[in-house]
Amino acid sequence: MSDQLKWFKSSYSDNEGGACVEVAHDDAIHIRDSKSAPSGPEFQVSPSTWSAFIAAVQPGA
Repeated sequence: MSDQLKWFKSSYSDNEGGACVEVAHDDAIHIRDSKSAPSGPEFQVSPSTWSAFIAAVQPGA
């Protein structure tokens, strides 16, 4: 399944091995470390859980 997803790398990631997080979505939000992609582990959260996470990490939250 994850090989059919369109993954997006964080704008904070760099090509020098920095914080490399990728996300993709279908009915769930998929998260993985791009340094171990595509064969490394990934985890999934619900869209509402992802929205709550994003709201919590916004400046001033």
